[in-house]
Amino acid sequence: MGGGHPTCVGVSEPLPAPLADWFAARGWRPRRHQIDMLAAAQAGSHALLVAATGAGKTLAGFLPTLTELIAAPRDGLHTLYISPLKALAVDVQRNLLTPIAEMDLPIRVETRTGDTPSDRKARQRSKPPHILLTTPESLSLLLSYPDAPTLFAGLRTIVIDEVHAFATDKRGDLLALGLARLQRLAPDLRRVALSATVADPDGYRAWLAPDGDIDTVILVEGEAGADPDIRILLPTDRVPWSGHSGRYAAGQVMQQIEAHRTTIVFCNTRSLAELIFQDLWKANDKQLPIGVHHGSLDREARRKVEQAMADGRLRALVATASLDLGVDWGDVDCVIQMGAPKGSSRLLQRIGRANHRLDEVSKALLVPGNRFEFLEAQAALDAVEAGELDPDRFRPGALDVLAQHLMGCACAAPFATADMLDEVRSALPYSALDGDTFDRVLHYIAEGGYALKAYDRFKRLRLGDDGLWHVTKPAFVAQHRLNAGIIVDAPTLDVRFKNGRRLGTVEEYFASTLTPGDTFFFAGMSLEVEKIELTDLVVRASSRPARIPKYGGTRMALSTSLADRVRGFLASPGEWHRFPEDVREWLEIQARRSVLPGAQELLVETFLREGRHYMVAYSFEGWNAHQSLGMLITRRMEAMGLKPIGFVANDYALSCYGLEPITDPQALFSPDILEHEFVDWVQQSALLKRAFREVAVIGGLVERQHPGKRKTGKQVTFSTDLIYDVLRKYEPGHLLLQAAWDDARARMTDVGRLATLLETAQARMRHVALDRISPLAVPVLVLIGRERMEQGSSAEDALLAEAEALAAEAMTLD
Repeated sequence: MGGGHPTCVGVSEPLPAPLADWFAARGWRPRRHQIDMLAAAQAGSHALLVAATGAGKTLAGFLPTLTELIAAPRDGLHTLYISPLKALAVDVQRNLLTPIAEMDLPIRVETRTGDTPSDRKARQRSKPPHILLTTPESLSLLLSYPDAPTLFAGLRTIVIDEVHAFATDKRGDLLALGLARLQRLAPDLRRVALSATVADPDGYRAWLAPDGDIDTVILVEGEAGADPDIRILLPTDRVPWSGHSGRYAAGQVMQQIEAHRTTIVFCNTRSLAELIFQDLWKANDKQLPIGVHHGSLDREARRKVEQAMADGRLRALVATASLDLGVDWGDVDCVIQMGAPKGSSRLLQRIGRANHRLDEVSKALLVPGNRFEFLEAQAALDAVEAGELDPDRFRPGALDVLAQHLMGCACAAPFATADMLDEVRSALPYSALDGDTFDRVLHYIAEGGYALKAYDRFKRLRLGDDGLWHVTKPAFVAQHRLNAGIIVDAPTLDVRFKNGRRLGTVEEYFASTLTPGDTFFFAGMSLEVEKIELTDLVVRASSRPARIPKYGGTRMALSTSLADRVRGFLASPGEWHRFPEDVREWLEIQARRSVLPGAQELLVETFLREGRHYMVAYSFEGWNAHQSLGMLITRRMEAMGLKPIGFVANDYALSCYGLEPITDPQALFSPDILEHEFVDWVQQSALLKRAFREVAVIGGLVERQHPGKRKTGKQVTFSTDLIYDVLRKYEPGHLLLQAAWDDARARMTDVGRLATLLETAQARMRHVALDRISPLAVPVLVLIGRERMEQGSSAEDALLAEAEALAAEAMTLD
């Protein structure tokens, strides 16, 4: 159960006989932190457990529940377990049922997620299990029923697993509001959170505590496990100049798979997972069983793969973040990260999937895609060794989430404004919510806002004569339950065979690039498009070469702590002996041909190449921030008559290029760019419309589904675009436009890092004018060719040749 065979420590709190005998039969005794969690429960305290993967966190979380139910058997719901992933809830159920069965305990455990059949959901409300494993969204729906007070009246404990994965985002906002509601329904409720990777335990203690009262939450820290064995897998010849996937190492990765029992190969995107699976399959001379797992695959396909892993029938699984968290496969003895990990916390989380035992060394290999990624991989190794985790950023709760929660509460029972505001403020993300903003949210649900108040379809709440807020008609209750949820996926089409078998989904914009006869890789297969219907992509298996599906969304950003370490490497030649010879030579020639930036410097290089004037800024603020900055700088170049042609960016650098020389880069990096170009760009770009689509769905303004039919992504987008245009014109201060603006700024453009960069750029900029491209500029300039070409072997060969030509020019000393 969550790994971690317990060690021999003194037991200060006696366990009930069935539990003590179960431990003894395995030659185990509880670990100290497991006993500490039991002691916290017996003292009635909330608790945050921070313990390494494989330390038995799951058992520590459930130990008080099992103890209480053994000592005092009872009916009704005793414990809620909240997981960020459906797969994790299923996995925990499997691992929890085994010891319960072995102890022959009369304890019922069930899961409730979006995949649970409706008849079982109904039965769970009338005859609940003792332990219910669910997700934040399913909990929110449970709270929307009139019988919620009865269902939760006897609830004693809520256990939130992998709390770091969602406490700081919108799902965390929804859960925090759900906790506040549960605490009113069950005042003696005890809150427990579990995590392996938390940089700011006090921040999470405050998030977990009722009313943010940090002193009510005990911090329990697990003992340290064995140090992980992490290495960087170097290519047989040279670290590549470009790329971010590590595809060059497919043969070497396959050798590692052959040498280990079971390997998980992590990729940072779904597209890359499909690509790496194909590369490995080509190199799989021994025909070893390999699977692929990501969030766009059909639920049944994912379940089959998960079961095959649990049964030990796979030698390797290529996966994305869909398996970052907690799934307990003890037979995994190697984890391979394709491309750079982007953060030390994520790397630790993924490493923890190997062995899943506290006392056994977790083995991991990093496969950097290019030379900058080698530096990032080394930075991640150093950060893990130093125990440095990525910072957690807590933020005020989102208003669209609050609107959804308030509608759910009204579906359960009418409520009074003052009472509900008091309850909402007891959730830390909303603790500073002012009364005026709360009233704006209520009136938005009641009338849609000033510009939409003439339409009955937006009037979901009314203030009754009793002074309470009521749902205006039953249809809105059904609409809420059908459409509630925080995760708003991009519009998708189902991928299925002619016989109806569903393989998963691809995003609508990718499907729009396909015509019958086209082929693409999906679920590890080459598929040929037979026809495209309104909501379906009908396919058949093919043996022809194929494209890789592209998925939208923001990319994982390089963490600020790893960025600082990479800057440190560039500024510290004394560290370079740790690097491979070709990486060391790359930096040495950069130092001779141009300069290397100091740890706090912003290096900007300018040079002429093939009739274009280039500016390359090495700012290390991540792809999202650089994409935004590229848009802004090219706009400013246009205004200054520099005739920009375009820009390219990676996590480490941004290059803008045009027809006129950039002699004064400082003028392009002034902070007022955020006040002028940024506002104008976001308002005119698709960013704000995309953000508005999400908040409109979350806030209940637009339905994803209607009873008896599912809306297509195009229909949802069309509806939100129409409303967006109306609000922009007639009510620019509308609550949801404000929420969309906050989202577009914070999440889609990484505006916080952008602002920091621009505020400091002029003071720390070092401009070097060169006569030709520098070694440091090669990885980012290669991207210009990549953006011009479709994927395919001939394109890859052309890009490789272009990279070599750029590198030869950059590395020549004369």
